[in-house]
Amino acid sequence: MSTAGPRGGEELVFLAIETTCDETGAAVLAGPRPPLHGVPRVLSSVVSSQVGLHRRFGGVVPEIASRAHVQQVLPMIDEAIRRAGIAHQDLGMIAVATRPGLVGALVVGLTAAKALALALDVPLVAVDHLEGHLYACQLAFPEREVYPCVGLVVSGGHTSLYHCRGPLDCELLGGTTDDAAGEAFDKVASLLGLGYPGGPEIERAARAGNPRAFAFPRSFLHDDRPIFSFSGLKTAVLYALRGPNEQLGHVVPSAEMVADLAASFQEAVVDVLIAKTRQVLARTGLRRLGVGGGVAANARLRDRLTALASEEDVELFIPPLGLCTDNAAMAGIALSKLSAGQVADLDIDVAAGLVRPGRKT
Repeated sequence: MSTAGPRGGEELVFLAIETTCDETGAAVLAGPRPPLHGVPRVLSSVVSSQVGLHRRFGGVVPEIASRAHVQQVLPMIDEAIRRAGIAHQDLGMIAVATRPGLVGALVVGLTAAKALALALDVPLVAVDHLEGHLYACQLAFPEREVYPCVGLVVSGGHTSLYHCRGPLDCELLGGTTDDAAGEAFDKVASLLGLGYPGGPEIERAARAGNPRAFAFPRSFLHDDRPIFSFSGLKTAVLYALRGPNEQLGHVVPSAEMVADLAASFQEAVVDVLIAKTRQVLARTGLRRLGVGGGVAANARLRDRLTALASEEDVELFIPPLGLCTDNAAMAGIALSKLSAGQVADLDIDVAAGLVRPGRKT
């Protein structure tokens, strides 16, 4: 028997599935049954990490990710249901992230979600992964109003700024023209001989370094467009390490040099993220800032965002670390979609790409 009430009770208990990239996630949430409105609470959330599978490649291998999802998606679903103390029959909805992400990985999660929705005869709701990252702010602060807000998503695959009028009305203002911030962290960590994933490794090395030791570029820093570019920064790290066209050959940097390179690189990324977020806050006039994505776990970025919020007198919402990295709980936004009548047909397909700037998600 469900601890949150049976399928026909005042609360809707639902399952969320996340397989957009290299984390297999499942969560059980409960919230007010439509037409009532409210923020769902998380009854359970489990994640199976694939870091060990991808570490030797220095990045995510799509085929390996997809195969791992096939192996883990059903065990994760069963574990989430077990931890929530419910039965499958208590579920009143199935939510699943269907965009953006790796095509093969997305298909695994959607296939599992369709099968469950059909077997249990419950609605299927498709969720945008990036909307979910921003909705994690509302999950983390259910007693506060997060929307409308400026939304910053900064992760391994995405660096984007949004004008969020509501959880289901997020307009993409701009994003990266090449590498995402998290991707740049991974690539620079590889250049410096650090581990994978690169974000935590760069942050750890940077603690002993001088963030002003290297004058790395801050692309588009003074450009009024809400766009980012980190490929040139990555190349600048390479040149600092090996010289243009690798004139210095293979170089084994000292521990001090690694720390300084890591600190200088991290500071350059954070400077750009803060500057662009400040620009969008000024342009929109919004007084709330929501931040999501794995790079939002970076302590230096969190500190600078806190300072920015104080300087600009805006409310800052950053989820705890477990809700920043990929997880299924952030698909709690599906309850809002269900209330809006946004139920998916069983022939829905995945969409790997990102919505273009100026378009709503």
